[in-house]
Amino acid sequence: MRRVVVFDFDGTLTRKDTFLEFIRFTHGAWSLYAGLLLYAPLLILMKLHLYDNGKAKERLFSHFFKGWRYEAFKRKGEEFAGCIERFKRDDILTILKSHVEAGNDVYVVSASIPEWVAPWCYRQGVCQVLGTLVEAGSDGLLTGRFASPNCYGQEKVNRLLGVEPHRSQYHLSAYGDSRGDKEMMEFADDGLIC
Repeated sequence: MRRVVVFDFDGTLTRKDTFLEFIRFTHGAWSLYAGLLLYAPLLILMKLHLYDNGKAKERLFSHFFKGWRYEAFKRKGEEFAGCIERFKRDDILTILKSHVEAGNDVYVVSASIPEWVAPWCYRQGVCQVLGTLVEAGSDGLLTGRFASPNCYGQEKVNRLLGVEPHRSQYHLSAYGDSRGDKEMMEFADDGLIC
């Protein structure tokens, strides 16, 4: 039977939240802290499960990236790949590479945005990155909105089924670290909390 392996990204393959690190990379530390302070009430409500995490994330994304040219945003994501080396988790990366070398189909399914996750992942041999998609207008500028649901919880399972629909035809292994990976872990034949 085919083997499909899914890895979460933030906290599983990395030691840090790359959304915040990408903001720091593109805007600097002071702008990141100012934005977090501005959105602190919303982020607290999100942590208390009183406000949807996808909506909170979209608001923060919009604050920092609305109006950016999509091509410039994508280039920054490619440049950011080098930064991920500083906070990658070597123990989990070793597991990922062993699956790649074994010829398994390896996916990264993340709430993060593929433009800054995929360049690094593809260098590791990942076959596809599924994440939260950003929306760009016909003018090529980011609208500040997401073009897909936040890739979190059940949405991770939905996105995987979009590319691997024949669930009975493969063995699924999943690696994750948080509440956002719970549904994928339950959906998998075997899962490891990292």
